[in-house]
This record gives sequence, C-alpha cells and structure tokens, in this order.
Amino acid sequence: MGFEVNRVLPDVMHIRDAMGVCMTLIEGDQAALLVDTGYGVENVGDMVRSLIGNKPFRVLLTHHHHDHTLGAYTLRGIPDCECLMLPEDMPAFHIYNGKEKRRQILAAAQGRGLIGTDALSEATFLQGECELPQTAQPGDIDLGGVTVRIIDCPGHTPGSACVLIPERKLLLTGDDWNPCTWLFFPEALGVMAYRENIRRLQAYDFTHVLCSHQPELFPRNRFDDFVNNLTDAVLEAAKPVTIGGYEHIDTRQADITDGQILVFDWNKYRKE
Repeated sequence: MGFEVNRVLPDVMHIRDAMGVCMTLIEGDQAALLVDTGYGVENVGDMVRSLIGNKPFRVLLTHHHHDHTLGAYTLRGIPDCECLMLPEDMPAFHIYNGKEKRRQILAAAQGRGLIGTDALSEATFLQGECELPQTAQPGDIDLGGVTVRIIDCPGHTPGSACVLIPERKLLLTGDDWNPCTWLFFPEALGVMAYRENIRRLQAYDFTHVLCSHQPELFPRNRFDDFVNNLTDAVLEAAKPVTIGGYEHIDTRQADITDGQILVFDWNKYRKE
C-alpha cells in the first residue's frame, strides 16, 4: 500500500499512511518540518528522506495520541532530528506509545496485511517505544522562505497544537477540527472550553485548512461553518451515541452543519 503523497501547495505535502491517518511535510529552502508521524507501520524517516534528500528536518507532534506519534521511532538515528510536542501532553505520552498500545495497533495492522510485508517487521514495531519528545513552545520556526507558527489550542487533548503557515495562508488543525471531531477522551477538555479555544483560531489569516483524518485541502469556510454553528442550542440537542471502548462515557453526537459532527462527553459539558 505505502504512503500516499499529495502536494497540496508548492512547499506543503499532505501524506496519508497505510492505516489511513495523515501527516504533513512543510519544506523550506533551508529545512523542513514534519507535522505528526502516523501509526509507524511504515518507515516515516525513510519516506521523508526520499522527499527532501539530506535537508535537515524536525518533527512536531500535534498531540500525544498513538495514530499521530507511533511513527516517531523510525526517526532514530537521523542526525539532529528533534521531535517536539507541547508540554501539557507529556504526562499521557507513554499511555499511547507503550507496549500495550503497540500490540493493539500491531494486531490491527496485521489484519490489513501491513506488518511483515513491505512495511516494518513485527519485532521492530513492538520495540519502537519512544522517549518523551522535547518540549515545543508556541511561536515561529523559520524553514527558509516558509514559516511554521505553532499555536497552542487545548481541546482534543490538553496539549493539542495547531500550525499556521502564514506565507501559504494555511492552517493545520491536527485533531482539534475534523469534519468528525472527537472530544470524549478522558483527557479531552469540556466542550465549552474547547469552543472558546477553537474560536481563537478564527483570528488568524488563513484561506485553507488541512486536518489529520482527511486527505483533501479544505476551504476556510468549511472550518468557519463548524465553529460558527457550535452553539448552545446545537449542543443541547446532541443525541446519545455509542463509541466502542468508551461505553463508560456518556458520549453525545452534535450535528453541527453540512454533515459535520462533534462527539463529546456529556457529563463534562453539564459540569462546565
């Protein structure tokens, strides 16, 4: 299967891994930055090298969940390749990157025929637990002609980060916004706090959006429609929905607009 590389803008590649999650590679004249690393059932480091050659690069993890971070272990041995994440997500990093989670993902990957073929071996994957990333801080990273601005936006997790590329008027939302946004994990913020933070993103100058679970480039109005319609009335009308593995949480689905949904923890909402 392999990586699907989509060059959405001249210096921006949105890349979907074999398990279906996306990462984004931004390449400047002097350096590059990879946003997220996917599930890690393929060699992310080799893939990046094939696209940018020997140009130096670093990695920003938008949050600590396994589908965005497990691939970081394939970057071992690449000189000066920093892996960064906002500090608020550090405490739960090993929950989503430890042996138990790796075994779960290994079983899923084997079910798709991905491990032991042209991907990484079973032993390599299971032994791939990473050390804690280095601490990222909100602010700008100059890649040479292209700027990456890290924006803290707590919501999907306490340390969720979004990325703005001012020269391309492009916003990367990680998992803070997808057409189907999840806000029910134990570490997720309540929906009212999330709404306040996601609204702050509307102050930035951007015309297009990339998210982590869709391969296409969205126009800004798609994001704005979600945020503007995330009203009290819409939240109050949310209906119960069952999420496998999270049956102990009172999850509700709010139908926001135009097929977009938000699944959130009803009890956290009622306590806010």
